[in-house]
Amino acid sequence: MDTSLDRFTQLRPRVLGVAYRMLGSMAEAEDVAQEVWLRWNGTDRDAIENAEAWLIATTTRIAIDELRMARRSREHYVGIWLPEPVLTDDASTPERLHEAASDLSVAFLAVLERLAPEARAAFLLHDVFDRDYPEIARILDKSEAACRQIVHRARARLREERPLHAVPHHTHQQLLQAFTEALDKGDLKSMIALMDTSAQLIGDGGGFVSSFPRPMLGGARIAQLLFAPTLRRRAELRMVPAFINGRLGVLRYFGEHLDSAMSFDTDGERITQILVQRNPNKLARILAAQQPALR
Repeated sequence: MDTSLDRFTQLRPRVLGVAYRMLGSMAEAEDVAQEVWLRWNGTDRDAIENAEAWLIATTTRIAIDELRMARRSREHYVGIWLPEPVLTDDASTPERLHEAASDLSVAFLAVLERLAPEARAAFLLHDVFDRDYPEIARILDKSEAACRQIVHRARARLREERPLHAVPHHTHQQLLQAFTEALDKGDLKSMIALMDTSAQLIGDGGGFVSSFPRPMLGGARIAQLLFAPTLRRRAELRMVPAFINGRLGVLRYFGEHLDSAMSFDTDGERITQILVQRNPNKLARILAAQQPALR
């Protein structure tokens, strides 16, 4: 049992990484990891040649089923659904999602929602987790040719939806730092200058707090929206930089209340998109992680 537990504990970050990218929810990913552990614990491990491959396959199959059920419930979601953000600047967290080299951004996970569950699984397994087509075929119970076609179509779909800008992390950080400094100083003119004229803001309130039912368009409008609280509630407002899903973002507080987690996309020169998570259920994990630093 100890050896079994040690091996699962060692590979649990990878299990969570697959499940989170499939579901866009860390709470749901942890439920999947628990189910994988139960199956792992009840399996004849002497018959398992490759523990990592077995765990990834089991995680993927469970996550596909969970995503199908989640999609039915998300059809009735109030407003726009965005993934649950996670902090990735604390290497001591058990998830350590940045351990798997891939794009983990909130924007990327949001775009993955356009893919059907099996297409999402095939794309992630091949392009993110570097699994070969024979293994993917066994996991999905399809032919290798079918899996190649699924991944090809998924890539084409994502290219249509996803910005093509490959922006270095340091460039993204410099741009975002300039924007937050302008916001902190109440410099609306500089904020507008840093926004792309066709930028969009997408918010998720989950029906619990106010948010926009559709994307807000226009860099100047978005800058003015973010600037407004600096006039009305400046004494309470705090903008805390944090690495959210592997990229620098901002946590907005009013007093001790975590109002939102904001993720940003840029083209290297301007901010092109802001994704604002306000659903308190999706902010609970971040708030719990931040509380010690706030005391």
